[in-house]
Parts: sequence; structure tokens; C-alpha cells
Amino acid sequence: MYALLILAVLGCHAPTAAPVSAPATAAVAAPDYAAIVAAPDRAEADRALDDGRHPAQMLAFFGIAPGQRVAELGAGGGYTAELLARTVGPTGVVYGQNSPFILERFAEAPWTERLAKPVNANVVRVDAPFDAPLPGVTDLDAVLLVLFYHDTVWMEVDRTVMNAAIFASLKPGGVFGVIDHSARAGAGLQDVQTLHRIERAVVESEVLAAGFVLDATSDLLANPDDPRDWNASPRSAGEARGTSDRFVLRFRKP
Repeated sequence: MYALLILAVLGCHAPTAAPVSAPATAAVAAPDYAAIVAAPDRAEADRALDDGRHPAQMLAFFGIAPGQRVAELGAGGGYTAELLARTVGPTGVVYGQNSPFILERFAEAPWTERLAKPVNANVVRVDAPFDAPLPGVTDLDAVLLVLFYHDTVWMEVDRTVMNAAIFASLKPGGVFGVIDHSARAGAGLQDVQTLHRIERAVVESEVLAAGFVLDATSDLLANPDDPRDWNASPRSAGEARGTSDRFVLRFRKP
């Protein structure tokens, strides 16, 4: 019932395949996601990204809740990881993974600064390649990969191995959430480095092959007016940042 309520509120639509239900758990009140996002101690730089990312709705769609064990792959400077930390709270844990390439290229300083904040005391830094992103970590409630799946392609990550590792890290019923910039229909993988976009069908095919079920999709970040012909990378998007057409997929481990 809770999942159905979330779908109704967010205007999400279930896939044609029947959704797989998570194991039954005791009913708990949904977190106040709006209050989490509105926390007065969040950085202004983070707040500036909110309009283009709709973080409260994103957290609700993926079902992030207090006490959970979750992970973000490709955490970068930590915008999403901190939101996860605030949501799971002190009884939960967040594993924030970055590959050596990401850290060396742009994330080391902001990520280190982020982790020094008291609110992120429950974030565990994981420096690991995407092929083995969460060594020794199991029984997770959710793993998120936000605006980075396309990068694993041009970085030549073995995505079959990566997705299998994500599957193994989750508990039965656990969520694998993927958000990424949409490429034009039929583009496949050809725009992953030039425009930082990927065709949704490719992501679905690869993740389903790992054993996941597509539980739900959302139009939360859709923009039908996006011609999908410009570079959506943060370093190139400029004022257009946050306006790309993005797909939001919730997979579940049976």
C-alpha cells in the first residue's frame, strides 16, 4: 500500500511486468522528506541544485527511510550521499563509493570536506572501482547510481560485473535506483562521452540481465522539450544544468 501511495503522489507508472514486493515489514510513518531537504544547515551550493533534482520526491520514490543501510555509487562531491545520510539518520548507514578516477579527477577535496560535516558521521567512505564497488558490503536496503551510469560506459567499466556486484550487495526486496540523462531514441551508447547521455532502454536491458525486476519508473525529472542534443555534463551544461530529460528507474532484487 505504501509503494502504491508513493506512485500516486509522484505520478509514477509501474512497468508492464508485475512489480515484485519487498518482504513484509512493520508499518512505519514515511519520513518528512520536505523537512529533510529544508534543513537549515544544508550548504547553499546544494540548495542551488534542488530545483533541478527534486530531492524530496527522489528520496520518497526510492523509499529511503530511517535506519536503512544504503549506498550511493559515484558519490562525487556528496550531494546525494548527504541527503541519504540525513534520511537514514544515526541508526542507519550510507556507503559512499567513488572510484580512484573520480577522486583524482574532481572529487577528492569536496568529498573529504563533505565527510567532515557532523551530519555525515554515518557515511562510510568507500574508495573502490565500479567493477567491485562495495567490497564486503551486504544486506543493503538500497543502492543509488545518480547521473553516472553513462560514465561507467566510457570509463570502460565491466557493467555486467558491476551490476552483479550491486545485486549481491542488496537484501531480497532491496532497491537499485538509477537516474540518468536521456539520449535520443536509437542512440544507444554513442552519446555517453560526447553528450553524457545514455538511452534508457540500454540501462534497463543491462540491469534486468543481472537478475533485477523493473519495479517502477517516474517522470519526476522528465523534460519532453529537451532535444537531447547538448552536453548534459555539469562542466558543460552551464545554465541548462538541471533541465535535461532524465529517466528515473527503480529496480528491485527479487
